[in-house]
Amino acid sequence: MSLKLASVWLARFGVASVALCVCLLASCVALAQECSQASEIDPINRAAIDNAARQFIEFASHGDVQSMRQGAIPALSSGFDAIQQTVTRDKGSLGDQVTIRRDYLLDASRMTERSPNTQFFCGVYGTNGHTPTSASFAIPNLDPGQYALVLTNVTGGKLPHMVTVVLQKLQGQWKLAGYYPKITEVSGHDAEWYAHEAKQFRVKGQLHNAYFYYMLAWEIYAPVDFMSSLQLDKLANTIQEARPSDVPAGQPVPLAVNGRTYNLTQIFAVPDERGGLSLVVRYEAADVGNTIQASQDNLAMIRAIATKFPEVRTAFSGIVARATTASGQDYGTLQVMKEIP
Repeated sequence: MSLKLASVWLARFGVASVALCVCLLASCVALAQECSQASEIDPINRAAIDNAARQFIEFASHGDVQSMRQGAIPALSSGFDAIQQTVTRDKGSLGDQVTIRRDYLLDASRMTERSPNTQFFCGVYGTNGHTPTSASFAIPNLDPGQYALVLTNVTGGKLPHMVTVVLQKLQGQWKLAGYYPKITEVSGHDAEWYAHEAKQFRVKGQLHNAYFYYMLAWEIYAPVDFMSSLQLDKLANTIQEARPSDVPAGQPVPLAVNGRTYNLTQIFAVPDERGGLSLVVRYEAADVGNTIQASQDNLAMIRAIATKFPEVRTAFSGIVARATTASGQDYGTLQVMKEIP
């Protein structure tokens, strides 16, 4: 695996945020608004929503950033860099054959001002919360208005994708308000496969391998971090239960390496170029300007991780250590597993 590929993975999926997601969807005080599922949406309106979503995905598949920006709401159009980078990165990989999975109409038009956290509850709920057909959304800093969220599967490119498109209705037209693409297979396997492997690791007592695989399953399976469903809740609860105490999740975890103590900030799995997975370890560093010293620190960190969590040698093909400063600068080093003493 190359460090470049690890950076692409970070850009594509970001950092796993189950703890944040659980907070947003379960414990935060929010203002609930109206939500309609596909069968409850007027057919003409639903067709307009689906057509708009397909159009924006087609623009993205051809790398047509300009058309996407022109069709975006003003708040998104003025800060389009992240979507532009995503579309540029995915050109050639994302296809244009779109299958609509689910539609949701989110009506926040009765709000009088922006809400710090707006919730939408869709479908029928049981006494214990979500049912197999229900879903909920907790969206921070939402302006009043009418929104639609469209979940799609996209094929025809190099990799199958799950693309979530968020639209807002302005002056009678559905405008782009959010764009979230994800690949649905990592190293040839889907989320269900990683969840199954995680369960097997857990049975064997390999709790760290289990947690890292569960987290990868979440990253592949969850359309967006602000959505909750019965299936997502079950997976999130499993992840919370499976997390070892020596793995960071929101707060740094100290690790002693060669007489020094480092603060681990993130540990997660990424795909490698040989069809396997590598384990990425991020830790706090005061400076990475001296690349010789940073490389030495990284190698020491890699060996410390392989020693502390020996089970990872059987589940991953390598370890990447990334020394990261408070300003966001980082320096990464890869060592393939068979070369780690």
